[in-house]
Amino acid sequence: MRVFVTGASGFVGSAIVQELLKAGHEILGLARTDNAAEGLSKAGAAVHRGDLEDLESLKAGAAQCDAVIHTAFNHDFSKFKANCESDRQVILALGEALKDTNKPMVVTSGIGLMNAAGRLINENDTPPGSDIMPRAASEEAARAVGAYILRLPPTTHGEGDHGFVPMVINMDKEKGEAAYIGAGSNHWPAVHRFDAANLYRLIIEQQPEQKVFHAVAEEGIPFIEIATAIGKGTQLPVVSKDEAGAEAHFGWFKHFASFDCAATSELTRKTLGWEPKQEGLLKDMITGKYF
Repeated sequence: MRVFVTGASGFVGSAIVQELLKAGHEILGLARTDNAAEGLSKAGAAVHRGDLEDLESLKAGAAQCDAVIHTAFNHDFSKFKANCESDRQVILALGEALKDTNKPMVVTSGIGLMNAAGRLINENDTPPGSDIMPRAASEEAARAVGAYILRLPPTTHGEGDHGFVPMVINMDKEKGEAAYIGAGSNHWPAVHRFDAANLYRLIIEQQPEQKVFHAVAEEGIPFIEIATAIGKGTQLPVVSKDEAGAEAHFGWFKHFASFDCAATSELTRKTLGWEPKQEGLLKDMITGKYF
């Protein structure tokens, strides 16, 4: 199978490229820069030059392949809503290129879009509309074109991580404290990027009737445990913050630091036979290269 991968040189996308190549698939990877193109070529993938703003180029890449995996997203939070709407247009364009072909497409979403108020979020839950939660635009577009949806946890970890956990570490270092909010009992689910990559592959190979999947290896790690691991790794005191203190410590990130979105992947595992094999977040933080 030849697979068009957007975000192919990114943290998750590069793991997907490795996973697919090891399984004998061919890759056509989207590359915006020369460095990205060089990295893909060295990995053994073919290169499709373009970016998320060139919808015709994206459609041309998708049309050459047997499946599409879409992981690219502009994470500039200063224009978050606009980026979410841009992602909607990208997904609709990719879907148009695959229309009436029965070729599978997997779209990336996030479990953090939902809060199940004391229960585990499952694959059949749906996020609020994009008018309330802009990032839901991706799922709305995926459903419109019949694509698969793979929801990643707030932390998809592993060497080279530049997501939420490194952001928190940097904020803590700047403030001189490893902080959590209140009792720190809000939960972040987690998955290693190689386990997530394996799941993307299983979806396009098996093409099941189920459309939504959760890349969840650990259902919900209390944030106080993440803060404690950061304190251990940085030798910083671990402290609780009230609402005002959390605002001062985390700033714009306070919303994410207070995420409580424990989630299950029971249906995902049952449907695809997926079994995570990599180490968990806390061990990865301490034994990996987070500090």
